[in-house]
Amino acid sequence: MTALHGTSVVLRPTVLEDVPALAAIRAAPEVRTWWRGGDDLAADLVADLEDPELHLLTILHRERIAGMVQWYAEKEPDYRHAGIDIFLDPSVHGGGLGTDAVRTLARHLVEDHGHHRLVIDPAAGNAAAIRCYEKVGFRPVGTMRQYERGADGTWHDGLLMDLLAAELER
Repeated sequence: MTALHGTSVVLRPTVLEDVPALAAIRAAPEVRTWWRGGDDLAADLVADLEDPELHLLTILHRERIAGMVQWYAEKEPDYRHAGIDIFLDPSVHGGGLGTDAVRTLARHLVEDHGHHRLVIDPAAGNAAAIRCYEKVGFRPVGTMRQYERGADGTWHDGLLMDLLAAELER
């Protein structure tokens, strides 16, 4: 895959050389709250790079690594859809880069991969992420109760959101 160009971001396939910068972003408290991982975030990213079911894209803004967006596809024909996850450097939060990255990837998944439905599942308490996804056109489908174990060991709700191809701004 070649790079995808949004209004303010470029999404290109993640390479091993991106791992230190991406691990540092994931280690930021504002990101780690929502994107946890093991004790070795770099090893987690390397494992994700090796997973043939995941497609990792580094988000560049002004030629600097600003985060990562990934996607996967459900291949069962009767349930076919794609799912998206994203994290951004806290220094660029609130600047519209997340919306641009998600919209750019959503267009790619609909136009180039033929997906008719996309899903994303932020923590129900992650209001900033939910606003970002709503700007792209994602709609809440329902609350997934006790969906994810938090760093504190308790279970937290997730929000399932989806976007149909016909609802995506072109």
